[in-house]
Amino acid sequence: MTGEDVLAPSSEADQLRQQLLQAQRLSSVGALASSVAHEFNNILTTIINYAKLGLRAEDDTAGRTQALEKILKGSQRAATIVNSMLGFARNNSSQRETADVVALVEEVLLLAEKDLSKHRIQVEKKYGGRPKASVVAGQIEQILLNLIINARQAMPRGGRLRIEVQENRRTQMVEIKVCDSGVGIPPAQLRMIFEPFYTTKEPDEHGSGGTGLGLSVCRQIIEQHNGRIRVESVVGKGSTFTVKLPMKD
Repeated sequence: MTGEDVLAPSSEADQLRQQLLQAQRLSSVGALASSVAHEFNNILTTIINYAKLGLRAEDDTAGRTQALEKILKGSQRAATIVNSMLGFARNNSSQRETADVVALVEEVLLLAEKDLSKHRIQVEKKYGGRPKASVVAGQIEQILLNLIINARQAMPRGGRLRIEVQENRRTQMVEIKVCDSGVGIPPAQLRMIFEPFYTTKEPDEHGSGGTGLGLSVCRQIIEQHNGRIRVESVVGKGSTFTVKLPMKD
């Protein structure tokens, strides 16, 4: 057996991992595409209407200023969403950076807020400081978005989504918790939740479990960051996913 033969399986595994990661990224973006389109439509309608008001306010300085302020605010909102989408879609598979974990969470919530609101999901946030971690930002955002989508799917009649970020100085880990008040996951399924290709959902069923590939890929990415992910769930009461990442001073 040659050295090339020994390295081949690892190379193939890395290639498959990247393909799964890309598939999950596309799936997550697709799940939000409709909501983002509606958000942009609302923003553009506001910009157009206030632009018309500004043009009509020939001598009304106060009215024109108000219209221009609304146009500026709408444009800034649109630019923020575009930058969030671009950051999420980037394939930053090798570059890590020191990132504000709360800022990453806020970016993902910005992408998901319209979808959550449409499904009557109330969002609660609890941040303990502004901990930092050395991460591939796009990958961590992908993980968080996947967990949030899973949580939303676990609450088909609406509910409460709680996001917590805190730093554990004793373990030197940043902890991110995504908690839902949904249907929960039965113990037999919970033991297999991170297995490749495993899903708790039947086709076209809205329940917990996400896209099948998602949680397996999430665990791989987190472990590549020297972190951990765990889940606790009670049927009928909801689930809590906890992501732990090494803290960066």
